[in-house]
Amino acid sequence: MSLPPIGTLTSSNLGATLATLFEPSEILDFVVPSLASELPKLGTYADLIDAAIQQVSELPVPQRAQFIAGHPRIGETKNLSALSAKEQGAAPSVAPTPPEVLARLAHLNTCYERSYPGLRYITFVNGRTRAAIALEIEDVLGISHSLSPSEPPVEEMVEIETGSDAWKAELDRAVVDVGRIAKNRLNNS
Repeated sequence: MSLPPIGTLTSSNLGATLATLFEPSEILDFVVPSLASELPKLGTYADLIDAAIQQVSELPVPQRAQFIAGHPRIGETKNLSALSAKEQGAAPSVAPTPPEVLARLAHLNTCYERSYPGLRYITFVNGRTRAAIALEIEDVLGISHSLSPSEPPVEEMVEIETGSDAWKAELDRAVVDVGRIAKNRLNNS
């Protein structure tokens, strides 16, 4: 990942820089104008990430949900940015994920999105395997650890009411993790 020196960022290249750090999202267009005015006060990319996440956190709920939807689903293997592929262990230099784990992740993503309508499961992978992430999602959903590509049935997932405190807490956790992912990208570039 090649980013311009922080001191050379302007409103014209800020959007592309944020898209590299966070994944492309139309929501970034909402934060670019106010972030551009803060650029002189931001001494590092970590400061920029913190400021961006703070601004995203203040957006209305639908925009925050759209922001996290800019990230790929855990276990996706197509249409990943080079950085997401590396983070999720899909890069050619990483041992391939077993098909049963990919199938489980696809099912877990569906279960999660049934439980949290309008949200996508986001986590700071931090070098963990996709199998480890599957265990994490199962824990979040309160379901048994398994490699089944169809258990529990999606229809049995309890829906968390959109906009409820629990739903918003999950959204806020995901936004924070997007910031952690962006900072990790800085450290590994």
